[in-house]
Amino acid sequence: MIAITLPDGSRREVEPGTTVAEVAASIGAGLARAALAAKVDGRLVDTSHRLERDAALEIVTDKHPDALEILRHSTAHLLAQAVQRLYPGAQVTIGPVIDNGFYYDFAYERPFTPEDLPKIEAEMQKIVAEQLPVSRSVKSRDEAIAFFRGLGEHYKAEIIEAIPADEELSLYSQGEFTDLCRGPHVPDTGKLRAFKLMKVAGAYWRGDSSKPMLSRIYGTAWLNDKDLKAYLHQLEEAEKRDHRKIGKAQDLFHVQEEGPGLVFWHPKGWRLWQVVEQYMRRVYRDSGYQEVRCPQVLDVSLWKQSGHWDNYKDNMFFTESEKRTYALKPMNCPGHVQVFKQGLHSYRDLPIRYGEFGACHRNEPSGALHGIMRVRGFTQDDGHVFCTEDQIEAEVTAFHRQAMKVYADFGFTDIAMKIALRPESRLGDDATWDRAEEALRAALRSAGVEWEELPGEGAFYGPKIEYHMRDSIGRSWQVGTMQVDFMMPQRLGAEYVDEHSQRRHPVMLHRAIVGSMERFIGILIENHAGAFPPWLAPVQAVVMNITDAQADYVAEVRKTLMNQGFRVESDLRNEKIGYKIREHTLQKVPYLLVVGDREKEAGMVAVRTREGTDLGSMPVAAFAARLAAENGPGA
Repeated sequence: MIAITLPDGSRREVEPGTTVAEVAASIGAGLARAALAAKVDGRLVDTSHRLERDAALEIVTDKHPDALEILRHSTAHLLAQAVQRLYPGAQVTIGPVIDNGFYYDFAYERPFTPEDLPKIEAEMQKIVAEQLPVSRSVKSRDEAIAFFRGLGEHYKAEIIEAIPADEELSLYSQGEFTDLCRGPHVPDTGKLRAFKLMKVAGAYWRGDSSKPMLSRIYGTAWLNDKDLKAYLHQLEEAEKRDHRKIGKAQDLFHVQEEGPGLVFWHPKGWRLWQVVEQYMRRVYRDSGYQEVRCPQVLDVSLWKQSGHWDNYKDNMFFTESEKRTYALKPMNCPGHVQVFKQGLHSYRDLPIRYGEFGACHRNEPSGALHGIMRVRGFTQDDGHVFCTEDQIEAEVTAFHRQAMKVYADFGFTDIAMKIALRPESRLGDDATWDRAEEALRAALRSAGVEWEELPGEGAFYGPKIEYHMRDSIGRSWQVGTMQVDFMMPQRLGAEYVDEHSQRRHPVMLHRAIVGSMERFIGILIENHAGAFPPWLAPVQAVVMNITDAQADYVAEVRKTLMNQGFRVESDLRNEKIGYKIREHTLQKVPYLLVVGDREKEAGMVAVRTREGTDLGSMPVAAFAARLAAENGPGA
């Protein structure tokens, strides 16, 4: 007999060769029906897996954190089976799980089109109804190649040929369909119920434009219909909130072919930018940062010394002058080190905090560019703290409090923290990374918050805390970071004099709260669907006349409000007042001020909100007081 230990600590003795499904059934019929897969000693396996030795066993049901990925992987196989049933001769290539779903690439005599998707989805539902058992088998590499070549699956055979000869491969079968796969998969196709095919696209085989173009079909899959409907609703909302559409409709910005990944800010968009920048400038000031400004272009020798050349040069832009090669800065940190190095600092001077709205350029692939969310030229609310190792925890904890206040002021209260740990390609030794990673953990413990750890996702010079905020329709955005860096000050020769008159290298903390200003503004546009709170709105109020007789008074009201620092426009067009109100409501201006003869004579304005609420007539001073009260953190 062998001993199986369950998550609650209880133990069961079973015969060697007992399957996970049989153990689940012995615990209860409900668990057996709900079982999707299992973890044996922490490794994911199918419910058909046979237990041969003592082990810790965890049954994976739809409440388990690994359940969704398994369901999506199995739904990808479901898609491939349906395609091959409907289109004999279609070859399957790869079908991975991606964020919120999966895709599969197919080689077929013609490209698949959106019109094919309903038919394929209906066939998938038929296969679900058949409740086909999913089984796993093992073949040698050569056996697998011969098997798939026999099926006419030449792309699959080519994939396997790249695998070492001595490696055994697992194949999964359901009905007439078999695919190469590591697994695990659900026990039968009846477990796959909440899915939808989303779109088709072209994709080159192996990502190589010299090779054949395949048809890629994207799908989404969820644990249940409720989650699927919620996701589809989120997509509908996201489409309505697309910052590119709103940016055009509200005349905020544009991008064009002559400047790919670079943003042209229009007057209204730049007003919005300035509200965010001036707010963040006050955060710099209140947090003890000194604002600096560093060059855009620096000799590549500095980037080699900093480590960026070896670890980041493929993402950098270069230029030449007088036989010297220069790089546009992708990051601000080496420049801030140069500022720190001008003059000798004592330990009594530390921490020294520099902030910069630093413009950076990164050579992002053209296919990755997306409005103002993913660009090649961007500005960061960047800051660097030069401190001693003993000061790290206090600095990181203070930064955390400040970041959380900023996010709340912008309307984001659901924030998740993650620590990105050492990547495979990095500077420094493990002992240094141990100290840096533990410093971040200690700071978050001190702040009393929980966090998730992301192995391998840190920067090449140090680990980082990532701040992920959830918006009004449930999407998560990674914005701020706090990074601990022992490497760059040493590589660039930054020093201070310690209490024993010895020269030491400071620790460098890289921090940003909103990150890329462009991206953050894009997030704000989508979070508010363009209907910004008054303190953020590029235009806070529009003053409109009913007839030409009120034109001078409209100009007077506008000037009065503008002199108090409000962002106000006037509309003196020879249009009916209903038309003007409707147009500025669509522009989502917070307040619409209507002026007729009565308002002019009384020195008042009739106030409406963009939601259509009539607030009645009030003196201009009373409206100004109302608007000032709503200016909140932007005041």
